[in-house]
Amino acid sequence: MLLVVVVLWALNLTVTRYLLTHGFHPLAYATLRYTAAALIFIALTLILEHTLRIDRRAGGVVALAIVMLVLNQLGFVYALDRTTASTVGLVLGATPIFAALMGLALGRERLSRRFWIAATISFAGVALVAVGAAGEVSGDLVGILLAVVTAATWAAYSVLIAPLMATYSPYRVSAIVLASTAIVLAVIGSRQTATQSLDLGATDWLLFAFATLGPLVLTNVLWFRSLYRIGPARATLAANLQPFVAVIFAVILLSETMTAIQVVGGVLIAGGILLARRRRPPPAPPLTAPRPDRSAGRAPDGAGSSRPVSTRSRPTSE
Repeated sequence: MLLVVVVLWALNLTVTRYLLTHGFHPLAYATLRYTAAALIFIALTLILEHTLRIDRRAGGVVALAIVMLVLNQLGFVYALDRTTASTVGLVLGATPIFAALMGLALGRERLSRRFWIAATISFAGVALVAVGAAGEVSGDLVGILLAVVTAATWAAYSVLIAPLMATYSPYRVSAIVLASTAIVLAVIGSRQTATQSLDLGATDWLLFAFATLGPLVLTNVLWFRSLYRIGPARATLAANLQPFVAVIFAVILLSETMTAIQVVGGVLIAGGILLARRRRPPPAPPLTAPRPDRSAGRAPDGAGSSRPVSTRSRPTSE
């Protein structure tokens, strides 16, 4: 599931960058995309679950998650509007670091030394990919800072939303959060949306449909399921593959070259993820069962005799 998410996200950077430079205004693009995705999730949720209800006690978490997602989308579209997709992809490799720190701050993550070693190795791989792409990567300081905001807010959103997966389905959570985010984006971007020309080519609309159905609708379900199964920190660690996958797409689709140092970086990224996923095997059971203590559970009962002692009322622990 994480591999599908990473591939779609990596491709979405290129698609979104293309659309923002071929007719779409940043806020209009975000508003239309989130509105379409929200309507899809609302329909799916009503068909599958017949309700959109979420307990009021989760309202605070949901509201904060909406704020993080709105900030995430503002940072995302304007980062890609100001700088290249490669630059944004490389900066997003720092997402696991933000997720780990926020998870620790909220007391939701207990990370072992193995994880921090894996995160260091993986982040070093991201750095090598960036160094290897130094000749191709360009962008201004504002775009890079907005990409950092995108990474930090997505990490915060992932940490906040993960506990809801124990109670609600990804469809219901996505319907509520995406619909609310779409409303806020529509208010903020009303001027751009009102002036957005819809007279775009068929290619632009096909790419817009892909950006909505793939990297937004499908990945929301897969990402939430991954968060519930392995936790935000380990799930976001897989996001470190995104810069390397983005380079692969550039090589295949744009005939760009990939340096040897980028290959090494990709190997380190994958190695870090595998190290974080590795678990210590449970201790093997003994080959022979220990001999039972024949005298246990017996108490003296007269001269030289014994009787069983009842243990029904005694609590036992394992």
